[in-house]
Amino acid sequence: MKPYLIRAVYEWLADTGMTPYLLVDAQLPRVDVPWEFVKDGQIVLNVSGTAVQNLQMTNTAITFSARFAGISRNIYVPIRAVLALYARENNKGMFFDPAQEEPEPPDDQQPPDPEIKSAPTRPALRIVK
Repeated sequence: MKPYLIRAVYEWLADTGMTPYLLVDAQLPRVDVPWEFVKDGQIVLNVSGTAVQNLQMTNTAITFSARFAGISRNIYVPIRAVLALYARENNKGMFFDPAQEEPEPPDDQQPPDPEIKSAPTRPALRIVK
């Protein structure tokens, strides 16, 4: 449910002309953010349309490109690492309780492992009375 709420809040903030800020727990596994801007294990990212390129919000992660101190960086934030999405102007938005996290769904952005091959399935018929 969290990814849907994040997308809805993002659209609401963008539609009302607010600047969406993403609060991220940078200490969780697979978070890829510029560590030089992390404070107390967290980072706040401006994810407005004018600040980022190629923003994608899937059910498993938020990815985009942005410039930090003039250097372009690719950012990867698993949904589990999102602590809040709120407006810079008034701090209204949605804050998430990390203690109530749901299990992380399978990552839809990782390529499948070519070594793992699924067994072929055969069609099966059964009689229904």
